[in-house]
Amino acid sequence: MVATIKDVAKKAGVSISTVSRVVNDSKPVSPEVKKKVMETIEELGYKPNEIARTLVTKKSYLIGVIVTDLGDSYIAEIVRGIEEIGKMYDYDILLCSTFGDKDAEIRYMQLLNTKQVEGIILISNNINEEIETYTKSFKRPFVYLNRYYYDDRYATVMVDNCEAAYEMTSYLINLGHRDIAYVSNNKEDSSLEKPKLEGYSKAMRENELKESVYYTEGISMENGYEAARNIVESKSATAIFCGYDEAAIGVLGYLYDNGIKVPEEISVTGFGDILIASIYRPTLTTIKVPYYDIGAVSIRRIIKELKGEKSEENKMILPFQIQKRQSSSKPK
Repeated sequence: MVATIKDVAKKAGVSISTVSRVVNDSKPVSPEVKKKVMETIEELGYKPNEIARTLVTKKSYLIGVIVTDLGDSYIAEIVRGIEEIGKMYDYDILLCSTFGDKDAEIRYMQLLNTKQVEGIILISNNINEEIETYTKSFKRPFVYLNRYYYDDRYATVMVDNCEAAYEMTSYLINLGHRDIAYVSNNKEDSSLEKPKLEGYSKAMRENELKESVYYTEGISMENGYEAARNIVESKSATAIFCGYDEAAIGVLGYLYDNGIKVPEEISVTGFGDILIASIYRPTLTTIKVPYYDIGAVSIRRIIKELKGEKSEENKMILPFQIQKRQSSSKPK
């Protein structure tokens, strides 16, 4: 038989209203009474009625999470961080997938508003100008995570892309490489490729090396494959640094298909450390972005804001590391 709040009150020797205060943390209760009630709740296996709890506390204990595609390994890792930390604070998540549809982002924000979520985390691949209107009207804590673009209007969590690219380029230079090509996909000011390019350029300039940037139409393996073809045909590099792991995997594919040994003839590095980076052979040297931690910090920020703790910084920077694997070594 399922235990009720009356059962808990009777067993603990307190009133029903006292049990309600303990469960909802709505009014002060002495530590001794609270301990007794909590022990009784655990003993009887009592589960509070969530609907009634929401009515009493005016809290839904729900965080809305909108993603492009949970099939992307880095998004799955971010969501895992959100969900696991949310559980620690008794929050559940409502997950919505847009599959890259900008209109779906707006529809889901409206839907989550009707579900009375207490905060929203949007993980997107594009810039949607309509989002600002909805975030202001909803007046809920909002975190915007984007692997490709930065928008300083919203709270976000990320790594220092400029510093990361600088460190990776310096790593290749310290190995002895002098001809390092960088594969980029975007020149827009809001693109996160801009700080990556700045980091690459800074390291090359400091060592008085000639920059060699190859632009692609996207970050797919196919784009990386074509970039590698152009680089090899121009005989311009002993190392190739790609702004995204997907492109780096495409580079490795081209080099394998054309009998070019990695890393003996050309070293290859990426950025992100998505799942395939550690599975593909040779395994990819890359910048490890802490996607799980990005999710964890995002929901912590929202919960802190719900508690009235305002953060002064909109942009939270997390540490990165160079994940050294088989695809890089000293040049011949």
